[in-house]
Amino acid sequence: MSSFPHSADSGDSSQSLLSQRQSELGSQYVVESGVFMSSFTATIFVAALVTTGLLMLTLLIALTVMLNSCQSSNSGILEHAKKSDQHDYCSLYIFHSELNNLEIGEFPLNCKLFALQYSKRHYLKDLNTSIWFIEDYFAGLTPDEDGLDIILLDADDLLSMIGNFSRISSVDRNEHIEDIKNQAHILLVRFYRQLRAGGWSLFLFTRKPSKHWKTTESTLTSSGYLGWSSLVMRSDEEIQMEDWEYLSNRRLQLHKQGFRIVGLISSKLDAFRGPHLGKRSFKLANIQYYELGNANA
Repeated sequence: MSSFPHSADSGDSSQSLLSQRQSELGSQYVVESGVFMSSFTATIFVAALVTTGLLMLTLLIALTVMLNSCQSSNSGILEHAKKSDQHDYCSLYIFHSELNNLEIGEFPLNCKLFALQYSKRHYLKDLNTSIWFIEDYFAGLTPDEDGLDIILLDADDLLSMIGNFSRISSVDRNEHIEDIKNQAHILLVRFYRQLRAGGWSLFLFTRKPSKHWKTTESTLTSSGYLGWSSLVMRSDEEIQMEDWEYLSNRRLQLHKQGFRIVGLISSKLDAFRGPHLGKRSFKLANIQYYELGNANA
């Protein structure tokens, strides 16, 4: 009988110890595994989880932005490479069109936009640069007093910017092209006067027949091209000749007459075929095929 009170005392003692322990630790969370976690520790743990989640979300957003940026950059590079390939193709095709004097119907459709972009952005710049090369060369030279030093200048280039005698006069032109040609005309008149001021004898040549001499002479002089020494035009016997053959034949005649061709200036490649080209040849920028491509776009 004396053992029962002892057991009760033992239980009271255990409860007293448990209460004392709880009092010492304060409020706690009890996990099923037996791990105890205070409310402060739980708060820190949850905050850490939220922070980690935010960091992961921020990292994901940053990676997404970087990926889109890389895709845009690569797309831009590919687009630039594509445009560069198109530019190279069309430039080469137009060069061969010039070289072989191809007709307008042979101009490739996919290069017509390129032709328009060239005429808008680059033609006047290229023309001005080619003129500068010529002026820089002749600035250091003076013609001999015997008057036999001459410069051959393509009158068809001058006339094409005036508009009355252009080889492409039948093609419908837009206002932008006309503005470009007007600016080119101003550059060419200034260039022509600069050569004249240097004391050079200017022989203008055109591929037109001599029956148009009076009209051609009037157009040139009224447009500011004054004081030239000679205007070379086709005779009746030369009508059936190829342009390059006719021009080469005329240079040969000038050579036999004792003239010294100091410079040959033209935008068309047929002018540079054959012998007796002279001491130096200069090619001006040519808008012909770029204008043709634009006109038929």
